[in-house]
Amino acid sequence: MKKIINRASAPTPKFFKVLRNVGLALAAVGGTILAAPIALPVIVTTIGGYVAVAGGVLSAVSQLTTTDDSP
Repeated sequence: MKKIINRASAPTPKFFKVLRNVGLALAAVGGTILAAPIALPVIVTTIGGYVAVAGGVLSAVSQLTTTDDSP
């Protein structure tokens, strides 16, 4: 558990910061589609759910990626 906390608080490489931000944007778009106040076709809400999950996973994995300079 301590390793995960250390990884989450360690510096993230620039490429993965960009991926994390893209993931957050995808999660936001998916959440917006799912919470739309109008009735949307089933396929649109299904895709919205997949986009939200993919964005969340992308953000989480990118946040836990660190540079390891030790041998």
